[in-house]
Amino acid sequence: MHKQQQTSAINSLRIRRPDDWHVHLRDDDMLQMVAHYTAHQFGRAIIMPNLAPPITTAAAAIEYRKRIMSALPANSRFKPLMTCYLTDNIDPKEVENGFKEEVFTACKLYPANATTNSAHGVSDVRTIYPVIEAMQRIGMPLLIHGEVTDCDVDIFDREAVFIERTLSVLVDDFPELKIIFEHITTKDAVNFVTESGTLIAATITPHHLRINRSDMFKGGIKPHLYCLPIAKREAHRTALRKAAISGSPKFFLGTDSAPHVIAAKETSCGCAGIFNAPYAIESYALTFDEENALDKLEGFASIHGPNFYGLPLNEDYILIERGENKVPEHIISGDINIIPFHNSEDISWVYKCAT
Repeated sequence: MHKQQQTSAINSLRIRRPDDWHVHLRDDDMLQMVAHYTAHQFGRAIIMPNLAPPITTAAAAIEYRKRIMSALPANSRFKPLMTCYLTDNIDPKEVENGFKEEVFTACKLYPANATTNSAHGVSDVRTIYPVIEAMQRIGMPLLIHGEVTDCDVDIFDREAVFIERTLSVLVDDFPELKIIFEHITTKDAVNFVTESGTLIAATITPHHLRINRSDMFKGGIKPHLYCLPIAKREAHRTALRKAAISGSPKFFLGTDSAPHVIAAKETSCGCAGIFNAPYAIESYALTFDEENALDKLEGFASIHGPNFYGLPLNEDYILIERGENKVPEHIISGDINIIPFHNSEDISWVYKCAT
């Protein structure tokens, strides 16, 4: 991972409590282990629906939300924002009713087989145009995993090709649709979002701000840095950092924290995903500090997302301070053993408290 010289003289930062606009909390024992990390730092989070089976109905979302809250302390103020997993045969009425009843905050579009638990995803976006038409009409956001899955397209080009083949067409066909281009990884995506209208935004993860594709192979294969969309060239990482610190309301925080046990990562067909939730805001602070842009962190982490979704800002604040913060090599709970992002590193920022 890349560290740049710190240029800021700021040693502590008080910001409005941030939200995570893209997170995987899993289910069952894994949910019990990881949910509190997100709830500790963030006021709200967009919960990804790619369970097995996926969350495709309001009833399933309500039950999943109950399981999330049961994994947290009884006095937790954390609010899970549930999403609907789009399939080729999704019922537009189910989506619309779920949104009107304030169960669904948004819908998630996974191209079929693009990432973990996406086998039920959309084979051709045109098959779900009736759902998208309903979403545009009611003002429901569409969250997009923006990659093509054609076997003839290089994995490092799949985001750029998706923009050309699918996203640009979708934006033209639905000019009033609110779209969040999730976990962008390329300068192509940065440029597309920047040049599009006010209804197009993007989330950026902490790990794509810190690693490029070479980091996955330094000293041998690093399976715990394998994620989808995969990290790209250094020029793309640089473009993401510039977008994050730009102050543009189009870019905001989404960790894409995606835990997998070590055995699922260190195998012949390792799972994609990086578990960054325990030290997410510290990782972002480290990057913004290196870019001498700590004054832009609150907008990126706490303001741009709620404003885009049309939700109120959180009323409480958090404090982060410069200081030694050694990330453990492993995070263990019972039989679950996960290697977190930044494992064994000193990330030099510490989440202190809520104020």
